[in-house]
Amino acid sequence: MPNIQIFDPALCCSTGVCGVNVNQSLVSFAADVDWARQNGAQVERFNLAQQPLVFADTPTVKGFLQRSGQEALPLVLVDGEVALAGRYPSRSELARWAGIEAPTAAPAQGACCSGGRCC
Repeated sequence: MPNIQIFDPALCCSTGVCGVNVNQSLVSFAADVDWARQNGAQVERFNLAQQPLVFADTPTVKGFLQRSGQEALPLVLVDGEVALAGRYPSRSELARWAGIEAPTAAPAQGACCSGGRCC
């Protein structure tokens, strides 16, 4: 299975889902990572504030930071190759990279009609 590595900007904790003003996109991404892991994906996250040596010791990441700066994070590597930069991936992107079945969209609320009759 492919190895997915996410290099986060400096966050207050390992997921960024902490403190008083929580960024909703980080909450959603943390849930997506948990989902991917539960479905067998190998996903690692590295936080610049807590694990700076990993950033310095990974040539692709080190070069990216030298060229683009930490403002361009997050950076996503799949098997050591850059897959995405500047935003967090969606659940379907994680699924594709990991080679697992993509999630299906849940039916919209109120979409319980069947055969012309609604519940």
